[in-house]
Amino acid sequence: MTDKLIIFDTTLRDGEQSPGASMTRDEKLRIARQLERLRVDVIEAGFAASSNGDFEAVKTIADAIKDSTICSLSRANDRDISRAAEALKGANSGRIHTFIATSPLHMEKKLRMTPDQVFEQAKQSVRFARNLVGDVEFSPEDGYRSDMDFLCRILEAVIAEGAGTINVPDTVGYAVPELYGEFIRTLRERIPNSDKAIWSVHCHNDLGMAVANSLAGVKIGGARQVECTINGLGERAGNCSLEEVVMAVKTRRDYFGLDVGIDTSHIVAASRMVSQTTGFVVQPNKAVVGANAFAHASGIHQDGVLKARDTYEIMRAEDVGWTTNKIVLGKLSGRNAFKQRLQDLGVSLESETEINSAFAKFKELADRKSEIFDEDILALVSDESVTSEKEQYGFVSMSQHSETGERPHAAVVFTVEGKEVSTQSDGNGPVDASLKAIESYVKSGAEMVLYSVNAISGSTESQGEVTVRLQNSGRVVNGVGSDPDIVVASAKAYLSALNKLQSKSDRVAAQG
Repeated sequence: MTDKLIIFDTTLRDGEQSPGASMTRDEKLRIARQLERLRVDVIEAGFAASSNGDFEAVKTIADAIKDSTICSLSRANDRDISRAAEALKGANSGRIHTFIATSPLHMEKKLRMTPDQVFEQAKQSVRFARNLVGDVEFSPEDGYRSDMDFLCRILEAVIAEGAGTINVPDTVGYAVPELYGEFIRTLRERIPNSDKAIWSVHCHNDLGMAVANSLAGVKIGGARQVECTINGLGERAGNCSLEEVVMAVKTRRDYFGLDVGIDTSHIVAASRMVSQTTGFVVQPNKAVVGANAFAHASGIHQDGVLKARDTYEIMRAEDVGWTTNKIVLGKLSGRNAFKQRLQDLGVSLESETEINSAFAKFKELADRKSEIFDEDILALVSDESVTSEKEQYGFVSMSQHSETGERPHAAVVFTVEGKEVSTQSDGNGPVDASLKAIESYVKSGAEMVLYSVNAISGSTESQGEVTVRLQNSGRVVNGVGSDPDIVVASAKAYLSALNKLQSKSDRVAAQG
């Protein structure tokens, strides 16, 4: 068996299935470039058949990314597979990942198909996909809860049809490490042609064991591919976390005996980019990428680290990219330095107009804030007015008054299809007043299901990053806004969410 562990990142597909985490094509491409910089082996760019928007995103990424294999998910039918193949035409290295449910519960209740029907459809789909691309992956959805005999039969057949990677997902996060590892090992031992495929694990975190289950699948089961996401992003409780798996294998190479090709110095930048793009804030005590991951508050710990770092640190902060948090630019920095820093951060602005707009916003921020961090730059270019096409709503200005004993009041000026409008309202606080002012004009009828504030860097001068999640007619979207003024950031986030509500592209629920 190979001593290389393949890292398959599905942030742009499975991660995007988190309610409110859907991304634009430009946002997906920016993250894909960062994943390429990380040297991720396989990037699952989306589900090409689910919508025209996702097709275009997969196609754009396939055309742009050259150093990673680009993968599209597809259900086990000719239409989905053909659509995936079409989107992947421009890829240096393309993969179709096709799946069908194999557990008794899913076959009966969801597919309404017999095991024999599922068996035939899986075989035919892999055969069809293999005629279109050279690299095919097959997943039995809800594989861990499937009958072992049936799973052996179907997996042997799809390997014979040309599936080069077999992924066994714990779709609902039901597994425990020892049993899951043994499950993978049993499959590999019982299937005669198991050595003709690379075995992969895809674990969800419903019981908090996605990383542990994945590593057990590798160590006990012999899997050599792990499917994971940046920050563990994903629907419900999320997916296996890329940064945790990678650093576990690298830190404990004595135990796993495996190499990974990831350039770990870009992990923190990737984490922040995904967090700021989706609005899913990373908890401070999150392993590897949390703000406190390398902080030592205990006096005993501090004393030990000062004397010898390895007393309490099993990894170096700089190895995962924490050094990228240094001040890089200031108000005297020029356009070329700013443009170069964007490239270093994996941000690609397509036109000179976009670059000029971003630089103008950078200079404006530098006048208000003496120290500019990488996080500030990422937040700045995440501004929808810089990275996206013309949108319905845009922030212009606002004023608000708040005084103890008086009801807060806000007046907001924003654009509607390029035309400025002004509106005002009272509220329980300045943020409430500003958002009510916007809603009084827009009348979206959307329900706010989340309001979150996060400091981008660690001082009172820091930009505040606000996430607003809105729900309307079954759609859930995130809006993210940043500004040194929290009230302004809140208004920007609300308008960003309203813009996303205007997008009517539908998505199809995919494999878990």
